[in-house]
Amino acid sequence: MLERSADPIVAIATAPGRGAVGIVRVSGQGLGALARALCGRDLAPRHASYGAFVDEAGAVIDQGLALFFPAPASFTGEDVLELQAHGGPVVLALLVQRCLQAAAQIDPATTQPLLARLRVAEPGEFTRRAFLNDKIDLAQAEAIADLIDANTEVAARSAARSLSGAFSSQVQALLEQLVHLRMLVEATLDFPEEDIDFIEKADARGQLHALQQRLAEVSQRATQGALLREGMQVVIAGQPNAGKSSLLNALAGAELAIVTPIAGTTRDKVSQLIQIEGVPLHVVDTAGLRDAQSADQVERIGMERAWDAIAGADAVIFLHDLPRACGHDEASQSYRHSDEQIAAGLAEQLPDGVPVLQVFNKMDEADAQALAAVQSVDAQALLISAKTGQGLEGLRQALLQTVGWQAGTEGLFIARQRHLDALQAVQGRLADAQQQLAAPLPALDLLAEDLRQAQQALGQITGEFTPDDLLGEIFSKFCIGK
Repeated sequence: MLERSADPIVAIATAPGRGAVGIVRVSGQGLGALARALCGRDLAPRHASYGAFVDEAGAVIDQGLALFFPAPASFTGEDVLELQAHGGPVVLALLVQRCLQAAAQIDPATTQPLLARLRVAEPGEFTRRAFLNDKIDLAQAEAIADLIDANTEVAARSAARSLSGAFSSQVQALLEQLVHLRMLVEATLDFPEEDIDFIEKADARGQLHALQQRLAEVSQRATQGALLREGMQVVIAGQPNAGKSSLLNALAGAELAIVTPIAGTTRDKVSQLIQIEGVPLHVVDTAGLRDAQSADQVERIGMERAWDAIAGADAVIFLHDLPRACGHDEASQSYRHSDEQIAAGLAEQLPDGVPVLQVFNKMDEADAQALAAVQSVDAQALLISAKTGQGLEGLRQALLQTVGWQAGTEGLFIARQRHLDALQAVQGRLADAQQQLAAPLPALDLLAEDLRQAQQALGQITGEFTPDDLLGEIFSKFCIGK
C-alpha cells in the first residue's frame, strides 16, 4: 500500500444508487492539466465553476460543477478535484472512466501522460491520505466513518465532536502531562544520588495522581462514546406467550412481530434497532423456550437460535408471565418450574457480567396480591404491561443503567473498542508506576519504562504509534470514495 501512496486516485465519492447530485473525486499531485482536459479551461482555486464535462471526442457527458483545491489546502493535503454531476450511476461511471482516459493522454509539451499512474481508489484511501499528510489524526479519521454510520442523533453529534478534534485534544492533554512526568524521571536517571529529592521536589506522586484522575475522566467519557457507536445487544427471552413479541413491538413503537395467543408463534429471531436517550439498542425477540420434546422441528430450531442469540447478548430481558408466575394451580407450578430451568440455562450460557433483567409482563391482568408477591421476592424485578405501556419507561432506564449510561453527560465524543483498550492499557501502566513510587526506594528505571509504555499505548489512539497493519484494517472499512 505504501509504495502506491503517491499514485493519483479517483473514485465516486457519493453513495451508490441514484440521486440528484453525485460526486467524482480525484486526489494527487499536479491535477491542473487533468482539470483542463475535463473542463476545457483552468479552474480558479476553491471556486465552483459550472460547465460541461466532455469525453475524449468532445461530446458532453454531463453538465455540473467543478471545484479545484490546490495542495496543501485540501482534505487529503494533495491537489483535489471534485466533479459534481447528476447522480446517476452510469453518468458517474462515465466520469470516472473519462478521468482515467484523460490522465493517459500524452501532453504534447512534455510527451508524457497528463497524469501518470492515475487509478481507482481503494476503500478509505482518501481519508488515509489525509491522515498520512497530517491533515487529521487517526481518531478523527475513524470519526468520519462513525459519523456516516451513526444510528442516532446523539451518536452523530458525538462523532462530529471527535471529527472536530474533541477526543484528540483530550488525548493530547494526557500525553503532555505524561511526557512532562517522563521527562523528569528520565533526567533524574542521570543523577541517582538525587532520586529521593526528585520524588519530593518534583512532586512526582502528585503529578501521577493528577494524571490518573484526568485519565479516569477521559476513559469514562470514552466508554459513553463507545456505547453510542456500538450500542448494545438486548435479547428478550422467556417461555411461549410471555409477551416477548408484544414487548418488542411496544419498545419499537411498531408492529414488527406477529402476536397471537398460540404458543410457538415466533419461530425465529426478530431484530429491531431502537434508541433510548440516543443510545442505540439492537433488541432481539426470540422463540419461546420450553421443553424441546413438546415442540415440533421448526420450533426446536427456533429455540436453538434463541440460545445462540442469548449467548451473544450484552443484556437479557428474562420475561415472565405475571399471572401464570403467581398462580396457585398446577399449571402455574409447572410454569414456575420451567422458568427455573430457563434461569439455570441462562446462568450456564451467559458470560460473567452479562446482566439479566427480571421483567414480569401483563401487570394489567394481575391483582394487587400478585404484584405485591413479586416485589416481596425480588425488589429489583420490573413490572410492566406491554399491552398498555405501564412500566416501559422504567424498563428503558434499567437497560441504560445495566451498561453504565449516565444521562445528561455533556460534550461526549465517539469512541471505539480499540480506544478503550488503549486507555485501559495506560491505566495499567500508570498503576505499575504508582507502585514504584510507593516503594521506599523507587526504581526509577522501571518507573521510566512504565511511563514510556503508557505513552506508547496512548499514542496509538491518535496514530502516533500505530503499526501499518492496523492502519490497513481501519481504512479498509471505509467507503471507496472516502
